[in-house]
Amino acid sequence: MAGVTLKTVAQAVGVSPSTVSNAYNKPDQLSAALRERIMATAQELGYAGPDASARALRSGKAGAIGVLFTDKLAYAFSDPYAVGFLAGLAEVAEEFSTSLLLMPLSSADIVGGSNAVQQAAIDAAAIFCVPGDHPAVDILTARGIPAVSTDRGDHADLSWVAIDEVEAAAKLGQHLTRLGHRDIVVLVDKPEAKDGAVELSFDEVGCSDCESRIQGLEKTMPDAQMRIVSGGYNSFNSGRKGAEYVLDSQDRPTAIVGLSDVQALGAMEAMKVRGLTPGRDLTVAGFDDIPAAEPAGLTTIRQPITDKGRIVGRILLDPATTERQVLMPTELIVRASSGPAPKR
Repeated sequence: MAGVTLKTVAQAVGVSPSTVSNAYNKPDQLSAALRERIMATAQELGYAGPDASARALRSGKAGAIGVLFTDKLAYAFSDPYAVGFLAGLAEVAEEFSTSLLLMPLSSADIVGGSNAVQQAAIDAAAIFCVPGDHPAVDILTARGIPAVSTDRGDHADLSWVAIDEVEAAAKLGQHLTRLGHRDIVVLVDKPEAKDGAVELSFDEVGCSDCESRIQGLEKTMPDAQMRIVSGGYNSFNSGRKGAEYVLDSQDRPTAIVGLSDVQALGAMEAMKVRGLTPGRDLTVAGFDDIPAAEPAGLTTIRQPITDKGRIVGRILLDPATTERQVLMPTELIVRASSGPAPKR
């Protein structure tokens, strides 16, 4: 039936328009029998329900959290760390009947990403692995949209849920030092290196988390020779490519540290192909303790990934949550992939 409106349904049922509205928006205020009668009548008349955009205009709420991250959209579904974080965030969002809007901010299209944030119908934002100087962050501030970052900031009014990256990596560096490692390779994420593995200087790393983790390693490994290598975008394959590059070189290290577990697991695969055993022939360590790390026997730094997402959600949505800056704990998890440095 053309032209069916909320008022049409109200007249057919014999109730007020506000009662029909409550059937959709506040069902707890109606008896189950009345709501069922309203919904059945609406279906019979062909009424699809209140217009979502109009409802958002009236309430001033979009009912969505924007999740900003500087990577391809597929990253949100393929990277175990991102999946774990989003699971925790979604759990809280569901509790508050709020949806998630995934917003990848491509480094190749800064303007496009910024425009998307400017126009997005969101009530709040979770800033996931986005540099603090990205224009999108300033746009959120200008729009008055509350945001919580997964990176610590220097501003007292900035909300964040993060770990101490330097101290976390220092725990791993201390472990490697005790095992006698003085020659290590650090695998980092560098999308620009997608065509092949490259060695980088510290200034070329370009990722604040990676830089902090390298600084943490250096803090407890002051006498170590440290090379920084990237096989490209943060993935299993980039870790494998980076490890292949160093394993096939003449100056093979005694330890490889992936600044994410997926890269460390890729390095372990490269070793396996070459008949090398992690923890015996060469140490491999990672960062995050994703689900695949334990069965692989990977030594790593554990951080509470899903809990981080939950707390970000609580800060954004739960009025009872008053804390705005949360430092999460980390733990060194020692497994079979790390062992004493082999004698040369």
